[in-house]
Amino acid sequence: MQISDLPYPDPGVPDARSGPRFLWWLGRGQLGGQAKSLGWGMLHFSGVAGLPYAVGLGVGAVVDRDSTRLLLVGGLLVLLGAAISLGDAMLHRTAVTNWITAAARVQQLLARKTAELGSALTRRVAAGEVVAVSTGDVEKIGWFVEAVSRFLAAAFAVVLVCVGLLFYAPALGAVVAVGVPVVALAALPLLPRATKRADFQREKAGKATELASDTVAGLRVLRGIGGEELFLGRYREASQEVRRAAVRSARMWALISAIQVVLPGALMITVVWYGATLVLDGRIEVGELVAAFSAVATLLYPLRHFEEIAMAYSFSRPSAQRAARVLSLTRTDADADAPAVAEAVAVPDAPAPGGDLYDPGTGLLAPAGRFTAVVCGDPDLAGRLAERLGGHPLDATAAGGAPVLLGGVALDELALDTARTLVLVQDKDPVLLSGTLRELFDVPASGAVAPGPALEAAQCGDVLDALLQSAPEGVADAMDARITERGRSLSGGQRQRLALARSLVTDPEVLVLDEPTSAVDSHTEARIADGIAALRAGRTTVVLASSPLLLDRADRVVLIHGGAAVATGTHRGLLHGEPRYRAVVTRETDEEQRLARLEEALTEIEESA
Repeated sequence: MQISDLPYPDPGVPDARSGPRFLWWLGRGQLGGQAKSLGWGMLHFSGVAGLPYAVGLGVGAVVDRDSTRLLLVGGLLVLLGAAISLGDAMLHRTAVTNWITAAARVQQLLARKTAELGSALTRRVAAGEVVAVSTGDVEKIGWFVEAVSRFLAAAFAVVLVCVGLLFYAPALGAVVAVGVPVVALAALPLLPRATKRADFQREKAGKATELASDTVAGLRVLRGIGGEELFLGRYREASQEVRRAAVRSARMWALISAIQVVLPGALMITVVWYGATLVLDGRIEVGELVAAFSAVATLLYPLRHFEEIAMAYSFSRPSAQRAARVLSLTRTDADADAPAVAEAVAVPDAPAPGGDLYDPGTGLLAPAGRFTAVVCGDPDLAGRLAERLGGHPLDATAAGGAPVLLGGVALDELALDTARTLVLVQDKDPVLLSGTLRELFDVPASGAVAPGPALEAAQCGDVLDALLQSAPEGVADAMDARITERGRSLSGGQRQRLALARSLVTDPEVLVLDEPTSAVDSHTEARIADGIAALRAGRTTVVLASSPLLLDRADRVVLIHGGAAVATGTHRGLLHGEPRYRAVVTRETDEEQRLARLEEALTEIEESA
């Protein structure tokens, strides 16, 4: 896989049982790239390993005044230099390719999982952790995948140098062969503690990121209640905790780095001292001493990769663990606990158009082609009901295990994509992605509703004017104006209306809207209600709301009380005949309800008298 071939047609099915297993799966998927990187790395480090012996041969040729041999050594150095240069350039190229392709694969997997989970992701995982996984953790995972081949090539060079010295200068080679493993493994006992400190630092950094994300998301509310200083103090404290944890982690890694400098230096001094003694005794030649010294000095370069692979694994393991945790999530706990079955379960066909929407859990029935309004006294219950009406709810047991039916077919038994095509649910807080308005409406749709009529039905005229006024010079069409991330430059009502227009453009068979006009004024709300009724004529529409303006435009209204549908009728009929409905819609208190019932009873007595 080359960078130009990205993205992957299919990133595969990851082994998300643990962080190390996920790293192993990721590495197995890049064996070709790892082999190329290892090959070029071996060429590069072989050239590096050959330098000490070439230098030793050159010194020997000078001592012996052998010009022919010196010329041959010069040619050998040229070949080694070419191997080092070519190997280093191609090693860097292939290693970076492994890094980028591994990071891209992880990002594709995370994007696919995000699309699969939808709103379930942020309910299961904190927003700060999601940000950390999709940014910094992806880079750390790619770093480890990239470092593996370079480490293996460096280990090959270390073995090559040690073996070569054993044959070239056995006395000094034995010292180097014993000392190099000690140098390479000396920092190993410190790695668990360093890893623990690094994990603690990343945990603190994730909490600080989560706090910052929550603060930014609720900045308008904080300003409204004067809570900026409070949250600023909390973030300052969290930031200082991250700093202290980072300093503690850096101290341990500094100690490991110091060991990687001190021990090779001690080995070099030992080799020079022992080698000089052997030269004075006439047991080795000066060229052999120079070769041994150069070999030890050269080993400092590949030995640095031992420290790097330790750091890369230490940083990537918790990152891979977090990524695996996200990738192992399912929409419901039942999906995760369900045993694997050998035979595929037959997926039913999509229901024929024109079927009623029915929820056995509450008894709610939304007739096909009608505008049905649902009133719930509990806003949380309304949100859960809206989610359940879309099929594949996060809390599958909320309705006693009974799935919602569309045309007699259980939505939970349909494929998720099919269920989403048939029933679209717009929740209380819809998200607007950054981009142009034209891109906002580039969503899967039937094609029957154009953006223009949808914007008009959602009363977005002032939104278009505002976007056009804030657009850069040269933008003449409001559809080409850009929307900032999450629509932060717009008011809550403007964002809500744009999201409603986007939902209307999709024109699903069943459209479920949860409080679609909660942030707009009453005059605009009345026009939006008329627009929804007109544009969705002949299509099934379910609106969960308690606004009289919306309820009065509905063909039928259903009251949900205590988790069940207890009354059905028109808005005006329920308002006069159902006290529980009137209490929710008019916000009557218990005392006001009691007085109203008393007044009705007195009226009946007077009429009977």
